[in-house]
Formats: sequence, C-alpha cells, structure tokens
Amino acid sequence: MTAETDHDLPREPATAHEPSPRSGSIALVLLVAAALVAVAVGLMTLGRVQAQPYILGILAVLAMVGLFNLFAFAAGIIRFVDRSLDDPVMGHIADHAFDGLAVTDPRGHVVYSNAAYLTLTGASGPPDVRPVERVFIGNPDVSEAVFRLLKAAREGKRQQEEVRISGVDGSQGRWLRMRVRPLGTAKRDAKYAVWSIADITRDRERQEDVFQELQHAIEYLDHAPCGFFSVNPAGELAYVNATLANWLDYDLAEIGSGGLKLTDIVSGDGASLLTSIVAVPGEVKTEVFDIDLRMRTGKSMPVRLYHKLAFGADGVPGPSRTLVISRARDERSDPDRAAEVRFMRFFDHTPMAIATVDRGGNVVRANARYAKLGQGLGLDSASKSIFRAVSSRDRHILIAAINQAAEGQADIAPVEVALEGTKERWGQFFVTPVEEDERDTEAAIVYMLETTERRALENQINQSQKMETVGQLAGGIAHDFNNVLSAIMMANDFLLNAHKPTDPSFQDIMQIKQNATRAATLVRQLLAFSRRQTLRPQVLDLGDALSDLAMLLRRLIGEKVKHETIHGRDLWPVKVDVSQFEQVIVNLAVNARDAMPDGGKLIIRTANVTAEESVKLAYKGMPAADYVRIEVSDTGTGIPADIRDKIFEPFFSTKEVGKGTGLGLSTVYGIVKQTGGFIYVDSEPGKGTSFQIFLPRHRPEPETQAETPAAATNGAAAVATEQVKGAPAADAKPRTDLTGQGTILLVEDEEGLRALNARGLRSRGYTVVEAENGVEAMEVLDEQGGAIDLVVSDVVMPEMDGPTLLKAMREQNPDIKFIFVSGYAEDAFEKSLPEGQQFDFLPKPFTLSQLVAAVKETMTKQG
Repeated sequence: MTAETDHDLPREPATAHEPSPRSGSIALVLLVAAALVAVAVGLMTLGRVQAQPYILGILAVLAMVGLFNLFAFAAGIIRFVDRSLDDPVMGHIADHAFDGLAVTDPRGHVVYSNAAYLTLTGASGPPDVRPVERVFIGNPDVSEAVFRLLKAAREGKRQQEEVRISGVDGSQGRWLRMRVRPLGTAKRDAKYAVWSIADITRDRERQEDVFQELQHAIEYLDHAPCGFFSVNPAGELAYVNATLANWLDYDLAEIGSGGLKLTDIVSGDGASLLTSIVAVPGEVKTEVFDIDLRMRTGKSMPVRLYHKLAFGADGVPGPSRTLVISRARDERSDPDRAAEVRFMRFFDHTPMAIATVDRGGNVVRANARYAKLGQGLGLDSASKSIFRAVSSRDRHILIAAINQAAEGQADIAPVEVALEGTKERWGQFFVTPVEEDERDTEAAIVYMLETTERRALENQINQSQKMETVGQLAGGIAHDFNNVLSAIMMANDFLLNAHKPTDPSFQDIMQIKQNATRAATLVRQLLAFSRRQTLRPQVLDLGDALSDLAMLLRRLIGEKVKHETIHGRDLWPVKVDVSQFEQVIVNLAVNARDAMPDGGKLIIRTANVTAEESVKLAYKGMPAADYVRIEVSDTGTGIPADIRDKIFEPFFSTKEVGKGTGLGLSTVYGIVKQTGGFIYVDSEPGKGTSFQIFLPRHRPEPETQAETPAAATNGAAAVATEQVKGAPAADAKPRTDLTGQGTILLVEDEEGLRALNARGLRSRGYTVVEAENGVEAMEVLDEQGGAIDLVVSDVVMPEMDGPTLLKAMREQNPDIKFIFVSGYAEDAFEKSLPEGQQFDFLPKPFTLSQLVAAVKETMTKQG
C-alpha cells in the first residue's frame, strides 16, 4: 500500500485526468533500513552511557513521525491506495475513452474525470472540472433530465437521458446521452456515482436522415397509383395505403388503428383464397388473385391482387405484402379485359364450389367458394387432392367419375358421396371433361355442392310423411278393430248376464272380458299415436299435476333411481287432458327407469319459454310462440343415433320380446301432438337422454256457443271413456237403474255390431229401429213420421256420414237428440259439424252398460 496526500480536499474536490505516478519504491525502503542499521552499529561503538541520549532522541523522533502519520490518516490527509489501481491498462481505458467519464462521491464532488469529460463540459483543466448538475444548471432544456439523473444517483439506480443542447450565437446544437450508475455493489462503492456523457449528434442526424427517407417512401407508397395493404396471420389489416383507403372510402386513421379485418374489405368468399396458400417453411410465395373488394358503402370493386407471403422456418406465415390493381377501368376501356373481369367475378361469386383437377385428383385452380368449403373439409390448398374431402367408403365413386372425364367422356352422372369428417356431411359432385389439348395439366372440371342440409331436410320430410302414413294406417286399423271389439264386448256382456258367478264357464267369460279390455287399451294407444283419440282437455297447472304424480313415479321407478322435480317459477297455464298428460310422464319415466338398470337419476324440470326464446332454440317445425317446457331427463344408457328417428314409431321397441308393445313413445308422441305441443329428444349413448316437451300457453278466451258441442259431452260418455282404461263402471254399480222408454234410431254400417247394440237397448225397455247408413236412416225417419226420440249413429259410414245425417235430421226436427259413436276421436269430425249443434259422444269400444248409461243420460239431459 502507498499513501497519497491532498491538502486541498476539504476546500475543492481533487480532479485528475492523467494517470497517477506510481508511489513508493523498494530501493527507498532498503536505504532507510540500511541507515537505521548503520546508526545502530555506530551507537554500539560509543558505549552504553554515551549512546543512551542518542538512542532516546532517535526513538523520540520516530515516535513523533508515527504519531503524525496516525493523525494524518485519521484526518484523511494520508490515504492507502490499492496497487491494482495503478494498472496502466485499466487507467488508459478510462482516461482515453470516447465518452466523458466522471466519478462523484456521496457529497457530489468529482473525484475522478477523464479528458473527454473535460472537453464535453468545457473545463479548461482539472481544477476547473464540475459535476454534471453544475455544468447544465442554467439550461431549461436539460434541467428536468438532470434532475431525474441526480435522483437516480442518490437512490443508487441506473438512469439514462438524451437531451439536446442549444447552440450559442446561432450555432448548431448538440445531442448528448447522459448516464449514471453506482460505482459498485458494495455498500461503500454504492455511495459513489459514475457519470458518462456521450455526444450523439451525428447518430441523431443519421436517424433523422433515415426517418426523412422513410417518410418520403411512405408518402410515395401512399400516393402510388395502385393500392397496397398488409394483413397479419390473425386476418387483421396491419397497413393500408392512402390510395386503397380512398378507393374503399375508408378513413386512413381508422384502418391504421387496427379497426378493420381482411373479411371487412373482401367481398364474398375471396378472403378464403388469400388464406388457402400452402405453408412451405422458409419459402416466399406470390399468388395472383382476381377478386372483388367491398367498399364502405357496400359496393364492390374488381381488383387484381399480387399477394406475397413469407413463411418462417416453422411454417408460420408472416404479414403479407399485397399489391392491389384496380380493374374497374378495364371494364370501360378494354373489351377483352372487361370480359375477363366479368368472368372472374362470375367464377368467384357463384354459390357452387368449382375446381379443375388433374388425373390424380390434385386441384390445379379453384374459386373462392371452393377455398372456403375446402377449409371446412380439410382441403388446405390447391395442391391437395380433392379425394381427401371424400369419405374412404365413397372415394372410388368420385375417382371413377374423374377417370371418365380424363378419357374425354361427356354426360357423366352426378355423384353424391359422404364427406370426410367427424360429423355426417354430404356433397354432390358434377364432373365434366376439359378440352383435349388441356388434358396434360387439367383432366376435369369439378363442381361441388354441399347437400348436408338438403339431405337432412329430405330425411325430415320423409320421416314426417312416414309418421303420417303410419298414423293413418294405425287410425284406420284402430277404427275397424274398435268395431270388432265393440261386438266382442257387447256379446260378452250378454253372456255375463246369462251366467251366474257359480257357473263353470263364468271364469272363461270373465277372461274374455279382461282380454277385450286389454285389447281396447292397445287400440287407444294406436289412436293416441294417430292423434284420433278422444281428449277431455282442461286448464291445468303443471306444477300441481307433477306434484300429484310424485308418489306414483317413486313407486314405478324403484329405489335405485333417484327422482327430482324442479319446478319453474310462475308457470303459465296449459290446456291438456289430465289423464293423458299423466300417461305421457309415466311412459317417459318408465322408459328412463329401464335405461338405468343399475340406478341413476331422473330429473323433471318445468319452465316458461317465451316466443323470443323459442326462436333461439331453433327446433325444427316448432313455430315461435309462448310455451311451457317439461324436460324429462335421465342418466341412463342413451339412445344410439341410428335408432333415434324411429323411437316414436308404433311397435318399434328395443326391449326383449314380451317386455313391451312398442307403443309407449308413440302414445306419448300422439298425445303431445294432439294437444298442440311438440316433443324432441336429445340423447348421447352413455350420457343419458332428455325429452323436451313444449305445450302451448293457454290464454283464456270468452266461451261461445260454438264450443258447446265439445263441452256438452255427457257424464256417461266421460265415464265410458274412463271405463275403457279400466274396469267398467256399470259393473261397479250393478244396482243403478238403466232401463228406459222411447224410440231409438240405431244407425251402424256393421251389421253384427248393430244387431248386438239393438238387442242390448231393447233389453232395457227401449224401442229400437235400425238403419245401415245415413240415407236409410232418413227413410226410416220419414216412415216413423219423425217420431224418433234419440238417434245413436256411427260417424264414418258410406253414402252419408254422421255429421251430414245430423244436419239433415235437425232440419226436419230441431229437437231430435243425437249420440255419435266412433272409434275415432271426437275432434276428427267436430269441425265438419254445423255451428250450434248439440250432441253427445261415446267412443268405441264400449260395453252394454256404457251404451245404455249414455242413452239414458242423453234422453234426460237434452231437450
């Protein structure tokens, strides 16, 4: 270590711009040591007594020197300097650096500065050196930057500022870059700050020159006679020149702010062409497209695009460079160009995808619609094979058609094939050959239409027609079968009346009756599917109805299945037949139970659905209106897609033989449809099934006389309807007096059934005259002179049906009483009745007790 003294330190900071001379020398140390040894030897020769004063004097001097050095070190007059600081290489780097360097102590005094610092701050020499804040203290352009630098120096942080120093006496100013940082990371070094000042005037001038050149280039590009734009991989316009913005009638500032996308300025499917270029890592591609651009006003403008796209090493495209040439003038100036423009507009804007392919099926050229469809079908570019869009099972059909075209064959039949993909999609391909001289590069022209929606609509129409046909067939069978059942049940009643319970054959007769009743239930389900059953609708609160069913449902579904009903708030009223609605819920619950053999959850939800919400649901065939929705969902096995469209068909069942009739869901379908509602199923195998039932909201209307016939059905008929579902009410009340008097005209085209009905009525005391059809009934009425008390007539008959007969008889006798019997629903013929007519209705099949009960009720009620 060496010591350096600086007596001026308390008054003015020491400065240095030359390397300090190397302090101390080994020779000097050896000389002092030799002198001390010589003095010691000399004193030894003098003797102890004579040398003692000299020795004390020398020790006193050495003590004074040591004491002085201690005080000087404590006062800072003497400093110990690291010998490494005297390294000539390190010193020359700092002293001769281009940037001005200075080091300040915690009090802000400069303790070191190099020559460049003196030059940049205008110091005449080391004694004139000043810290940065004192150099620029009077310059308002720099004061704020210096303040921020000083703040950073005090906090031991790094800071950089670039400032402009105005010239003196009109001279050109300078740009300076000033930096400050701590001297080191140690606690003591962090209190010292290293300042650097660099003159960057020349760099600034070069930057301004480059900026001016860039401004000129942008100005030239903005006002070029052609358009230019750049689009990023996200489809956003990164740049549009002024010419193109003016063509499209857009504000250039709006486009520059990123407010537009490529699809906003490209008409039709043209944007798909630009995004369908094949990605080749590391290559630059330029494609030419003739498309239409869309102006702000909505008008279109034909243009030709030179679209340049560079791909990175990973195949990711960068921003495009796209030159736009307007072809609007070509339509007026050059007929050939005008024809080309018209063709390209027709080619790109046609709703059909068009492409030319070679013999291998690779696309050579394609229009915008093909590019858009191709992106959805996996056809990424024009170099990909068109066969990749077709399902492997149908691919050979399209290959054969293209091979025929390649051989020059004309009139190739269109082919409809399944398209590749996870969802079921269909496409129709029209293949035509090209000119013979072009077959080396292009073998055929392929036109493609996606027919998925059309096929779905056709399937829906076919299914609807099929269901309607099946419904008509089921209704016709049920009507004829009801006549047979009526005869069986009527003859069975005669046998029961003729035999006592103790007779050996009584149990056989009862077995016939039970089987006939079961057959009547099956017929009623067929009528429900065909929507020809008799309904007794009433205004109903679904919440209360479902609450009443809760106990029954728990017993039906068992303990393994958890049942939960979630009621919607403030449900609207609906008008339904209570018993039929209960049958709908029960059937769905039983099916859900069977789909969850290991247990699960059955959830019934209700909610109001407004007309606006029904539109958003987008269920096919359901018009916009207010509905009440009942959702019956389970967590069962689900319904496979291939049988989902068949579940509502009668006699269709996935259960084992003997475990179901296949009429459960068909009955549900018919009841919902006859009520004016709609039912849809959502199911996925393994994830459960959800049935959505929509019943129309009931809005009360004032009752009119026209509604009287529907509401006037007598109580006996209602009782009879209930008896079809279970045990006959007449048998439950054998003591009721069902005898009566009067003349009854029985009109029935089935001779056997007519004879049994007449026999039964006569057995109760009535006088019965018979007629086979309406025409014969009018003749009987004339023969009786109008003395007929009641007419019991079938509805569907040859020559003259029941409603026509009612109208004709009421013209002769307005007070004549009528009961219609039919295997069809009352609604099926009610609309053909004249307004204001009163009648009763008895649905087939019926028992003897039901018939005589209805006759007696009508005889006493109508008048």
